[in-house]
Amino acid sequence: MSDLSEWATLRIQKGFKDKEKLHVSASNGIIQRDQSPMETEIGGLRKSRSQDIQQGDFELGDVFYFAKKGFEAIVEDEVTHRFSSEELISWNLLTRTNNNFHYVSLRVTLIWVLGLFVRYCILLPLRVTLATIGISWLVIGATLVGQLPNSRMKNWFSELVHLMCCRICARALSSAIQYHNKENKPKKGGICVANHTSPIDIIILANDGCYAMVGQVHGGLMGIIQRAMARACPHVWFERSEMRDRHLVTERLREHVSDISKLPILIFPEGTCINNTSVMMFKKGSFEIGGTIYPVAIKYDPQFGDAFWNSSKNSMVSYLLRMMTSWALKCNVWYLPPVNKQEGEDAVQFANRVKSAIAKQGGLVELSWDGGLKRGKVKDSFKEEQQKNYSRIIVGENKSLKPTTH
Repeated sequence: MSDLSEWATLRIQKGFKDKEKLHVSASNGIIQRDQSPMETEIGGLRKSRSQDIQQGDFELGDVFYFAKKGFEAIVEDEVTHRFSSEELISWNLLTRTNNNFHYVSLRVTLIWVLGLFVRYCILLPLRVTLATIGISWLVIGATLVGQLPNSRMKNWFSELVHLMCCRICARALSSAIQYHNKENKPKKGGICVANHTSPIDIIILANDGCYAMVGQVHGGLMGIIQRAMARACPHVWFERSEMRDRHLVTERLREHVSDISKLPILIFPEGTCINNTSVMMFKKGSFEIGGTIYPVAIKYDPQFGDAFWNSSKNSMVSYLLRMMTSWALKCNVWYLPPVNKQEGEDAVQFANRVKSAIAKQGGLVELSWDGGLKRGKVKDSFKEEQQKNYSRIIVGENKSLKPTTH
């Protein structure tokens, strides 16, 4: 056991050093980043070459500013690694999540093989059985409840079926969830917004209360589940063509929120899954609906299983298989005090305020970048903004950028 103890000690020590590096701010990173405006930095470059920025001429040396910014973005990229699994401090006997992992000894390998047997031959069959029971009960129970006339009793039975199903599915993942500040739980007629790590976020939150789901209509098994849920209580499902109509989506959501007898809507404003180390830009659409916002922060412990779903690399089936063969799913959920839009505050400012509160409570890094960068390129508007800023330097602040007419 001496080899195992020595290996574990070295891995933990190295892990703490790596973790300290991850928490170092950008200004103390590999390079010194200058947060000054473009005009100031280019002005400094020109002065070093005895050139005056007020001349309004193009200088070939200005390219060094853009090259410097490019190198900074590459060396200290704070966005793209949010779309891959978080690096662990020490090996958790699951997959080789640490890039530096290598063969240590026969004893460690035997321990891993034993863990593999326990996870795949004992835990996996039990969890699949529980998940099957939970999903079957949701379809059957919600269908039966849907036959009842609209009444308080129907709502009570519907919430009971949803809670039982989600709690069975949570057990199927060996979930250990701790909820904080339950006095701030979302109430009917409100909107619950949370940071997004995986589809399992829905089960984590619905394990402690019922929500109205929002999403696109699907076919197959997912479609059967959606139709059964819609019979039992009001959910907001959209056809694929309707999802593109932003006005229609907003009106449907606003209509739901205006009825205080309906369940709170559950929305993930990031629009995509992030690896639970940061919170990225919140889409403003969720904050244009009106009503009370109930922020929720979700933080997973990756030591027992990585909850992050990288939908661009892993299918839903492979992701669920990975989760059901993990040791457990441990996480903390914080219900934050409800908030409303302040006077003179627009939807973007409101979204940023809620995002900051969630990031602070969950110990997550707050980023202003759009989560859509996982699949797409940087928007042209960002590039155009930089081009406009540089054009002002070239032509001068007092000269018009509009073309002259002849």
